[in-house]
Amino acid sequence: MLAARARSEGVRESTIQAMTSGLTFNPKVIALDRSQPGASSTSTKVPAFAPYRRKHVDAARIAGGRTMYARVAGSAAAVERRYGVPAPILIAIWGHETNYGSYMGDFDLARSLATLAYEGRRRDLFTDEFIALLKIADRGVPRSRMTGSWAGAFGNPQFLPSIYLRLAVDGDGDGDADIWNSRADTLASIANYFRDAGWRTGQPWGVPARVPDSFDRSGVTARLVAPECPRVHARHARWHTIGEWRARGVVPLAPIANDVMASLIEPDGPGQTAYLLTGNYRVILDYNCSNYYALSVGLLADEIAR
Repeated sequence: MLAARARSEGVRESTIQAMTSGLTFNPKVIALDRSQPGASSTSTKVPAFAPYRRKHVDAARIAGGRTMYARVAGSAAAVERRYGVPAPILIAIWGHETNYGSYMGDFDLARSLATLAYEGRRRDLFTDEFIALLKIADRGVPRSRMTGSWAGAFGNPQFLPSIYLRLAVDGDGDGDADIWNSRADTLASIANYFRDAGWRTGQPWGVPARVPDSFDRSGVTARLVAPECPRVHARHARWHTIGEWRARGVVPLAPIANDVMASLIEPDGPGQTAYLLTGNYRVILDYNCSNYYALSVGLLADEIAR
């Protein structure tokens, strides 16, 4: 079925044979898929953010990000001018996804995606991704590059095949969108993703905030249900301008204009850390729909930029 669909979408027979010959079912991939949060668990308990932050915005990752920022200064500046996305945000994504390229995964992508398409829990998604992988191969990307995570993501930014086809770009002008080896291509491709997702130039992702003890949270509770990742967005307060948040006693702890729209999140509950989140935070969520991921990307970017 997968081969037939690939043929119908223009993939050459030689590519199909090269990518599918000898493929076998990978039970490890299925075990990893079924162990993911939400795969079978009904628990609604949310773990604390503070331990996650300590692990993902740690001294080593901050130092690695600053080192990488210095190494790519020229290309990063050019990418920032072209796409309008700050280089520290791009590097923070890179740091979170593959620790700046130190580990990109060693699963055979064709085997993993074919296994996930066959197993059926998310068959439509992984069927589409398998076909996209064949199209990447048909473009001439060598099979030797086609390793990555068990779920089919690859390269420095851990793009899925469909995202690579749509948004990967050649940042260094050599005719190859090489997100495995080229730092310029990696940065430009992440930036292209963020611009496509609606990044607003000149706005931060968010800022830390101080919430008064007397704050009335019932007055800012969000009432709308997000169509995607509803549990993630349910933790955000209603949207107000920064000026309106100030009027309610919430004080931003970093520079941000009063007319910027923002939502409030208190990831560890009242009296703990709090952040005012802009629309750019939702762009990070588009990359990975997890509040803790998006918060830690923003916080790591802030540390890299210091």
